[in-house]
Parts: sequence; C-alpha cells; structure tokens
Amino acid sequence: MSGIARDVALLALGVLLLGAVPLLSPPDYAMHVFITMALTALAGTGWAMMGRFGLVSFGHGAFLGAAAYAMALLWNEAGLTPWLGIPIGVAVAVAIGMLLAYPAFRLRVVGHYFALVTLAAGEIVRILIVALRDHTGGSLGMTPVQAPPGQQFLAMQFDKTGFWWIALIAWAGGLLAWRLLDRSMSSKALAAISEDEDAAASIGIRVTREKMKVTVISVALAGLAGALTAQYRQYLNPESLAGLGISLQIVFGAIAGGMYAPFGPTIGAIITIGLDEALRIGFGTEFTGGAPLVYGLLLVLFMLFLPRGIAGLFERRARRAAAKPAAERATA
Repeated sequence: MSGIARDVALLALGVLLLGAVPLLSPPDYAMHVFITMALTALAGTGWAMMGRFGLVSFGHGAFLGAAAYAMALLWNEAGLTPWLGIPIGVAVAVAIGMLLAYPAFRLRVVGHYFALVTLAAGEIVRILIVALRDHTGGSLGMTPVQAPPGQQFLAMQFDKTGFWWIALIAWAGGLLAWRLLDRSMSSKALAAISEDEDAAASIGIRVTREKMKVTVISVALAGLAGALTAQYRQYLNPESLAGLGISLQIVFGAIAGGMYAPFGPTIGAIITIGLDEALRIGFGTEFTGGAPLVYGLLLVLFMLFLPRGIAGLFERRARRAAAKPAAERATA
C-alpha cells in the first residue's frame, strides 16, 4: 500500500471511530464543543499550511467571513442550496485571497509587512460586511432562512449528529491536503523560498507560483471552515466570523498546537475552544472581549518558550527517547 493510500485509510478509520461519539449519548453542549473544535482545527490547518513556510497571515478571518456570508446570502436571497452555496463561498474567499496575495508576492511584500497587509484585508472585509447592513444585518448579524418541513437536507440544516459527521469529513480532508502538500515537490520549494527567495529563484523555483499554490489551498480550507461554521450555528456575525478576534484565535491555535505537525492545529483547536468556553463559563459577560487579550498573551509565551508548539514538544521527546537506546549501545 502506498503512503497516500495508507494515510487515506487511517483517516477514514479515524473518522469512523470518532463518528461513533454520538452513540455514547453525550450532552448537546459537549457535541457543540466537539463540532466547534473540528471546524476550528480545519481553519487552523489551513492557516498553518502558509504559516510554517513564513507566510504569516493575520487576516484569515476575512476568508472565513467572505465564504460564510456569500453562502448565506445565496440561500436567503436566491434560494440556492448551501450544498452549492458553500463551494461558491469558498471560491469567493479564494478569489479575495488571490487578489490580495498576487500583488503582494509580485512586489516582494514579506515578513511582518505581509502580516500587516493581511490584517488590513481582514478589517476591510469586516467593515464591508457591517456597511452592507441591508443585506448582511450589519453588526447585529443575520440568520439563514429556516427550511420548511421536509427540506432540511436541501437546506443543509441538520442536527448535531449530522453536522458532527460533516465536520469530521472536512477536518480529515484538511489533514489529507496537508499530507499531499508535504509529499509534493512544492513543499521543498516553499521551504527553500522561506529560507531565501533570491537563492530559490536562482535555481529555477517559480517563487510567486509556489506561494500562490499554498495560499489558494490555505484560503480554501479557511473558507470551508467559515461556511460550515455559519451553517452549523445558523447565525452570522462579523465579529465572530470576520473580525480580528477570530483571526487571532486561528493563529494562536495553530502556533500553540504546533504549525509544523499535521495534528498540531487540532491540538491547538482543542486548547483554544476549551479556553474560550472556560472563560465564557467562568466570567460570563464580565470578561467580554477578554479572550483576544488572553490569546495574545499566550501567543507571546508560546513563541518565546515553545516555538514549535505542543506537538513539537512531543516530537522532541519522542526523538530523545528513540536516541537514548542507540547512545547506550554506543557507550557499551
């Protein structure tokens, strides 16, 4: 069995095992947290595919919001089923990402300058959503039209068990995309580009094309996560789907979990959503807006003391454990 076939088989087995969670009859609140973790992990996986090659984005919330609102508006105003609206929403997010990334890459906007460009783009999308309040509901948000009885499948309005399966399949698809990129030559080219663009270009690597490839994949995964999150919640709000807060949450989760390991963003999503729920339950409305502050402080600590995240810590310990017997044999 080839490596990719083995990975697909393992992911399918994992989805089947995790898909059995509803059979344990967990509380609705627990299922809500699990679904949110899976969709957040999908967005974090998309972000990490760029971040680990030095393309740091603080505007991924823009892509979540663009896909989510495009899908919801197509359903509310044109009656287009989310089964078609979600791919169109993802395409809208990818188009925005390409319009943003192509000139930035051509003009050699790198490092913290690229991060600032993405940050500005995220705020532009959020402000645009608020400005189009006649269609989007503005800062009050909007609610997708509820489907009449018997048309829930067409409207993609499922219970938590149905959405748990959708979230799992999307999460597994993100991990598969990560694995395919890792096994491709683009991964080697992007690693060379992140070290020195001029040197990479001098040996024949098409820098802009390779950057655009990984950007499209990253933005598509983020857009898919945003559209599915909006469809699951049945409520869209610019602050929770397109603001700086959601972008910072994605960045924190990917870095804390480990953006260099495939399951790192998933670990980060578990930490992030767990922390978010703990703050909400523990402080309620008394700490409104405090989550981004906590994310920011923890992000600084992780970057200083655990730059490769929790997954990187586990990998380092595993390497030490594997090297210890060899060192003992050499000493003997």
